[in-house]
Amino acid sequence: MKASVILRFLVLAVSVCCDAAFFSSMRNSWATKKISRLSKTSSSLEALDLAVVGCGVLGTSLCKQILSQDCDARIVGITNTKNNHESIIREVLDDSSNKGRNFSVDTYESAEAKGRKYTNVVFCAPPSGSDDYSASVAAAINKLWIGPEGGGVFVFTSSGGVYADNNSAIYDVSEKSTLSDVDTNPRTGRLIKAENACLVHGGTVIRLAGLYNINRGAHNYWIEKGEVAGAENGLINQLHYDDAASACIAAVVTDSELVQSQVFLISDGSPMTRKSICSSALKNALYQQKKMPQFLGNPNNIDTEDPVGKVYRGEFSNQVLSWKPKYSSFDSFMTSKI
Repeated sequence: MKASVILRFLVLAVSVCCDAAFFSSMRNSWATKKISRLSKTSSSLEALDLAVVGCGVLGTSLCKQILSQDCDARIVGITNTKNNHESIIREVLDDSSNKGRNFSVDTYESAEAKGRKYTNVVFCAPPSGSDDYSASVAAAINKLWIGPEGGGVFVFTSSGGVYADNNSAIYDVSEKSTLSDVDTNPRTGRLIKAENACLVHGGTVIRLAGLYNINRGAHNYWIEKGEVAGAENGLINQLHYDDAASACIAAVVTDSELVQSQVFLISDGSPMTRKSICSSALKNALYQQKKMPQFLGNPNNIDTEDPVGKVYRGEFSNQVLSWKPKYSSFDSFMTSKI
């Protein structure tokens, strides 16, 4: 391993120690609120009033996880059209323990027309479904959410892709790191503007790492296509869809004073190179007959084993939300499904 990489690891170790000291100093000031949060978790789910806007893979997992608990939560899954309503209901209520739970689906147009407002809203609809994404987020806040005075939260799921690139070979990003320029990066600019629309109204932003499950995610796309545009040593931060959903639930049940107008960064904490991701996927029975894709990235990077890219540092978020992933890494998930 190169001396520069060894030095980098030493710097990371010092950083972890500093983080530990920071959290220790904060623990006493947060103790009372955290005790309140722990007692609130079960009671919040018991009487939870929640609308999930964009009830796709993430939103469906969120609804299913809540309703699998012994509680009387009232949840409505909201979509643009009725096309997937039957499949959403089957997925959410397929467990016998969920039968008869208070779950329904609706279109956004219908939900808006009813004038019903909810104590809690999770907005996980993708940008592709809207011509003006930030306006869609603002509209959902104004028309579906009771507001921060109601004691609940509005959670907007964003992406860790909003962070600015750095010239360093490997570098950390956290909740407070510099964001991309909205003018020169229109794709991430849409997300950043939507985040701002959420935060200015007292909402909560959760920046998620790259999402995956067994047949969705970067690994599936790369292996099926047979080639990868980036270099094999490029770092990717990942998160299972179910863990993303559980992080949203954690934000909903955490003391609203701790999460309103706040940004959180969520990942499994185990960034992997593109090649390592594909190697892990090929261990799984679903992909064992597939081949390693060709990596087309910068030859100068391919010739070295040193990782390149962002490392998500979400310890602060995990601490505030009292959250940790079920799957500690993409590899642990893929090997658990063999």
